[in-house]
Amino acid sequence: MRQMTFSSVGFEVHHKQTRRERFLGEMDAVVPWQRLCALIEPHYPSGQRGRPPIGIERMLRIYFLQQWFNMSDPQAEDCLYDSEAMRKFVGIDLGAEPGPDETTICKFRHLIEEHGLGKPILAAVNEHLKKHGIKIGNGTIMDATIITAPSSTKNNDGERDPEMHQTKKGNQWYFGMKGHVGVDSKEKIIHSVEVTPANVHDSQKVEDLLHGRETKVWGDSAYQGQKDAIKKAAPKAKDMTNKRGARDNPLTSVDHSKNRTKSKVRAKGEHPFLIIKKIFGFSHVRYRGIAKNKTRFEVVCALANLYIKRRFLIRQCWV
Repeated sequence: MRQMTFSSVGFEVHHKQTRRERFLGEMDAVVPWQRLCALIEPHYPSGQRGRPPIGIERMLRIYFLQQWFNMSDPQAEDCLYDSEAMRKFVGIDLGAEPGPDETTICKFRHLIEEHGLGKPILAAVNEHLKKHGIKIGNGTIMDATIITAPSSTKNNDGERDPEMHQTKKGNQWYFGMKGHVGVDSKEKIIHSVEVTPANVHDSQKVEDLLHGRETKVWGDSAYQGQKDAIKKAAPKAKDMTNKRGARDNPLTSVDHSKNRTKSKVRAKGEHPFLIIKKIFGFSHVRYRGIAKNKTRFEVVCALANLYIKRRFLIRQCWV
């Protein structure tokens, strides 16, 4: 039998801080835990009947781990046993207690979804950022991204998700939903979110993406011709959307130059999508239907805002 080492019994001699540990340490420092727990508390079981419920903050930490690492409920349960970094983040000591099972994790996720806490979480995070000097300004970038869904009909129902739809982008067809966001042009944080089936055109959600105090509004050519909608939502706003040419009315060199200048600002609206889809892994839906995926998208937008501003917030803590 191979002799056991100190490492195998929990007394490691060598250790290196991994990227996961560094990430979790940063997010632990910047998430407004008390504010978010207070938001959930009115809807959380009181524990007057049955076993005492697990603490709200612990369950919220597990829920955020699911969003950051794109995990299902069973995967979240397994990772609490596999990853010491995740156990430390959640505050679980396996020598004294087990981790929550997948049913408990699923019930907490359903609580967030059933009470529509996605947008309140986004609002609470933005209020936390405002408290630290990160304010929503007078410029908004409108943009949308497609989150794909399984298009296969090889399932028990023999059909695709009826709430999802297909759309064509370029020469490629996509099936799923679309996340629409309003992003502050200076701070690059998301302040407005809407979710629709993929076949809803970007321009149909202009009024839902503006907060009303804008003086300038940017968007790609999909938002061309929406001056009336922009004026209705933000009366003082100037339309800075990119101009699109037509076969009988091509863009001039001046138009191209203006579009390039606008695109330098508009590119900031893509940064949150990079985090949401590439870093947090939310490029495909996990659940059936729009409602559950909408809540997830709203929460991930809030976490993306914290991720974007994490270093600024950490410096604030050390001042």
